[in-house]
Amino acid sequence: MNAEQPDSATNNFPIGTIVIVGAGQAGSWTAQTLRQEGFTGRLVLIGDESHPPYERPPLSKAVLAGEAEPASTWLQKPQAFDALGLEWRPDTRVNRIDRRAKRLEISDGTTLPYDKLILCTGGRARKLTVPGADQTRIHTLRTIGDAQSLAKEFRPGRSVAVVGGGWIGLEVAATARQKGAEVTVLEAQGRLCERSVPPEISEHLLGLHATHGVRVRLGTHLSGIARSTDGRSVLTLADGDTLTCNAIVAGVGLVPNDDLARDAGLDCDGGVVVDERCCTSDADIFAAGDVAVTPNPWAGRRLRLESWQNAQEQGIAAARAALGLPVVYQPLPWFWSDQYDMNLQIYGVPLPSHRMVTRGMPGDNSFMLFYLEGEIIKAALGANAARDLRFARRLIEQGKQVDAKRLADPDVPMGKLSA
Repeated sequence: MNAEQPDSATNNFPIGTIVIVGAGQAGSWTAQTLRQEGFTGRLVLIGDESHPPYERPPLSKAVLAGEAEPASTWLQKPQAFDALGLEWRPDTRVNRIDRRAKRLEISDGTTLPYDKLILCTGGRARKLTVPGADQTRIHTLRTIGDAQSLAKEFRPGRSVAVVGGGWIGLEVAATARQKGAEVTVLEAQGRLCERSVPPEISEHLLGLHATHGVRVRLGTHLSGIARSTDGRSVLTLADGDTLTCNAIVAGVGLVPNDDLARDAGLDCDGGVVVDERCCTSDADIFAAGDVAVTPNPWAGRRLRLESWQNAQEQGIAAARAALGLPVVYQPLPWFWSDQYDMNLQIYGVPLPSHRMVTRGMPGDNSFMLFYLEGEIIKAALGANAARDLRFARRLIEQGKQVDAKRLADPDVPMGKLSA
């Protein structure tokens, strides 16, 4: 998927070469936006996989379930990708950023100059570090290759242990169960998704998975892994209990790929630190997507947002900022997850200090939770309530006061509250 490079003599911006490191959602939208904004100079997109840019959410759902081909996740059709006129370098890694010379050292031994550099390096699945983990095959889910490998384990007669009761672990558990595998989820915390949702949602998730036959063990720590004589894996738990399974999946979080930035001396703090213009501590280097740590007024602190929406929108913002266009990127955090027949969405950042207002009953097929500061909605969370959540998002962004009693009444249309 290489295309002829555009003539830089017609470039509308005084920038010769822009290099994007990372060919995921953020990198793809960065490249598209640069061209849409009129940049016709040299544009290089470097990715460490063989695939062109693709979406990751379907990996834990349709692709993992065998209902969609990997090519269906590609962000662009081949013709549209070629039309960008960029230098596409798959299966390539950047070993070092020489900031003084404004040059990249590439894994093939060559160097690549840049005028502006945009880091969209994303993250990698965190690995298990318990004794025996390095002697046993443990699946993670981050790439197309991961999904294809893991999908083979999901069938009747197979048993799967999912270590981690966060979003990726629960989505994997749901898909495995729907394909007929026996599933056990091991979560070290006292409830599911404890770091991101209130207890009411954790209980809803627990009930949802129990209803579908998933065994969930909370407050359970893994202390070791071994192989049994029949080739299966044996997990030893901290309480001395054991669990035998055909496959292990680790869903214990994401490690931001900020090594390249750290080695180059850029400010990093659990990711690459950027300002509201997506600019790093180097004026010619920007960052976007899962690797970027951004000040967020909605949370009152810096956040690294791992979401499809943020990767896309921050990629767009970083591209515009690299071209010198006005940018103020301060997104309202949005996250969603599909598990079985449930679509769960979260807007904003719920805090313990917020007053919770319930619309519908948690545990029902459809309900919403609102988090208020005074009479202003600061965050909203809903299950199977996509339409009402769009109205809730508008209320959050507008900062309008609401009547809590009307907000809690399902008979009052959300559209009336947001008028």
